[in-house]
Amino acid sequence: MTTTTPNNDNKKLINLLRGWPSPSMLPSSLLLSASTKVLTNPNLFIPALQYGPDPGYQPLREALALWLRKAYSVPPSPNRLCITGGASQGLACILASFTDPGYTKVVWAGEPCYYLACPIFEDAGFKGRIRGVREDEGGLDAEELERGLRGYKDPGRERKLYRHIIYGVATCGNPSGRTLGLERRRELVRVARKYDALVVVDDVYDFLQWKVGSDGAGDGRLPEVLPRLSDIDIAMGRSEHEPEGKHFGHAISNGSFSKLVGPGARTGWVHGTEDFALGLSQTGSTRSGGAPSQLCAAMITELVTSGELDEHLETNTRPALQARHARTVAAVKRELGECGVEVLESSEKGKNVYGGYFVWLTLPEGGPDAGEVAERAKREENLVVAPGKLFEVGEGAKFGRNIRLCFSWEDMEDVEEGVRRLGRVLGRMRDGEKEDAGRQEPEDDTGAFK
Repeated sequence: MTTTTPNNDNKKLINLLRGWPSPSMLPSSLLLSASTKVLTNPNLFIPALQYGPDPGYQPLREALALWLRKAYSVPPSPNRLCITGGASQGLACILASFTDPGYTKVVWAGEPCYYLACPIFEDAGFKGRIRGVREDEGGLDAEELERGLRGYKDPGRERKLYRHIIYGVATCGNPSGRTLGLERRRELVRVARKYDALVVVDDVYDFLQWKVGSDGAGDGRLPEVLPRLSDIDIAMGRSEHEPEGKHFGHAISNGSFSKLVGPGARTGWVHGTEDFALGLSQTGSTRSGGAPSQLCAAMITELVTSGELDEHLETNTRPALQARHARTVAAVKRELGECGVEVLESSEKGKNVYGGYFVWLTLPEGGPDAGEVAERAKREENLVVAPGKLFEVGEGAKFGRNIRLCFSWEDMEDVEEGVRRLGRVLGRMRDGEKEDAGRQEPEDDTGAFK
C-alpha cells in the first residue's frame, strides 16, 4: 500500500545550498578596530579613500606577500600580486585582458564545476565553448585534458592571448571537496605549458583546511599547504610560447578574502609572474575606476600585519568548520547510511585532511535521481540542497547521483535537521511513497537554487 507524503507547512526553511560563512565566523569586531585605525589617521585614510595604483593598495600587496610566504614557503614578491575585487571579479578581469573569443579556442573546466563560474565565461564570449574535464579520485584528470587540447594548432605569437583557459579549484574543490595532489598539479602545469593554456585556479580554501579527527576536535592549526600551481609554473621559467622579453606564465592563483574575512569585503588577489600581475592591473575597468577595494584593502592590511587575521582563523574559523564538518559527516552516516548514500571524507586521497564549506554525496546505483530528490526535499521538507546537475558543464547527465550539502551557513542544529529531512525523503522514495498529487505547488520556487 502506498501513502501520500506530508507537505512542508510550518517547517522552517533550511538552506544547505548557500555557500556563505556563518555570521559567527565574521570578524566584525576586528574590522571595526581596523576601520577606526584607518579612518582616524590621515596618513591611512587619505590614500584609502582615493583612487589607488593600478596593481592595488601597495601596503596590502607587501603584507600579503609576507603572509603568503609563511604558507607556501616562497620568497615574498609583491610585484607578483595584483589586488582584485574578489575571485569572481579577478576571473572576469583575467578573461578581459588575456583572452579573445576569436583567438582563444576553449575554456576547459574541471567537472563537477563551481556553477557560478560558467556565466563569467559566457559573458566573456565563450558561450557554447566551455567543456568539462572529469575528476577522478585525484582530482582533475590531466590525461583527459591533454586528449582534448591535442586537436588544436598554435597560430603564432602575434599577441599574448592564451589558446585555452583551464579552470578549477585545486584545493578542497567546490563542489567535490577533492584536492589535486602534488604530482597531478605538476602534470597539469606541464600540459598547460605545452598547449599555450592558462590555468586559472580559485585558491579560496587553502587556508580553510584541517586534520580530520574522529571527534571533530582540533587546535585550529593549518595543515601543510601544497604548492600553488602558479608557484610550480614560475619555477619552470619561461615557456616557448612567451613573447620576446616577457614572462606571463601559464598558471595563476586566484585568491580571495571572502571566506577568510567576509564576502562583503570584496577583496582578493591574483598571484602570477610579474608580467602577468602588471598586465592584469591594466584591465580597462581597473584603470578607470582605480584599484579595486581600496578602502577594504586598507582595513584588511591592518588585520594581516597585526596577526589578528591569523588568530581569527586559528581560534574561530578553522575549528568551527572542522567541528561542523565532523558533525555533518556523522549525520550523513547516521541518517542516510541505510539508503546507501556515500560521503567524501578526505580531500586528498591517502591524506587525513579536509577543508572548505561542502560535502559531496553520492546516491546508490539504481536509486533516485538527485534532481528529483532535491525537488521533493523542497516541496515536502522545505529543505534546499544542490543536485549534481547544477555543477555539470555542457550537455549530458553526469552527476545525477550526486548532491552537495553546505555545512558553513545554517546553524549546526539546522544542518543536522536538514540531513534528517533528506533521509526522510530518500526513505519515502525508497519505499515507493507517492507525493500528494492534489497539493498546490508553492507560488514561487524560483529562488531554490540561487
